[in-house]
Formats: sequence, structure tokens, C-alpha cells
Amino acid sequence: MPYVVIDGCVKCKYTDCVEVCPVDCFYEGENMLVIHPDECIDCGVCEPECPVEAIKPDTEVEAAETWLEINRKFSEAWPNITRKKDALPDADDWAKKTGKFDEHFSPEPGEGT
Repeated sequence: MPYVVIDGCVKCKYTDCVEVCPVDCFYEGENMLVIHPDECIDCGVCEPECPVEAIKPDTEVEAAETWLEINRKFSEAWPNITRKKDALPDADDWAKKTGKFDEHFSPEPGEGT
């Protein structure tokens, strides 16, 4: 039961979750984070840290296989992030919006740390 990052993270990219992860399994894209499902130890400490509730156990996510694949694919392409950074400049404006992935997701990598 790994945790996955879902579309609530798109265009926000708060990184509070990164700072508490004991195994550094977060990876940074241009406008979203993902969790490598094979590295996640299912501890759950990241879930309550996400201010937009974009981190869920895969058992509680609709279309879980799709989100697992997205998290796996991009965690293998993007750089690892291990330190908290500032959220995207307009993150608070995007925080309550839903269905952002299809229209706003960027497959480009972030900077990592």
C-alpha cells in the first residue's frame, strides 16, 4: 500500500511532505511532486503534511493504478528532492481547484535537491 501524489499537487507543489519523509522517496517535476512507489515504506508521515491533501494511500484513491503508474513513471525521470522549498508562487490560488492534471500537468523535471 504505497502512498501516491494525486492531481491536487499540480500547480501547487508544497514540499512540507518532503521534509518528513524518512526514505527520501519524493521526486520533483516542474509543477508537481511524485512518490516512487517501490521506495515508499508506507509510513504515512507525509500525508498529514500536505496542505492540499494530495497524498493518499493507493487503496484510497480512485483510479489507483493510473496514479501508481504516473508516480512510478515520473519518479524514474525526475530528480529526487530531499529538502523543503517554497511552493509555486501562485500555489494558494490553485490549492482548492480540482481536476488540474489533464490541463495543467507538466512532464518537465524540477530542480531536485
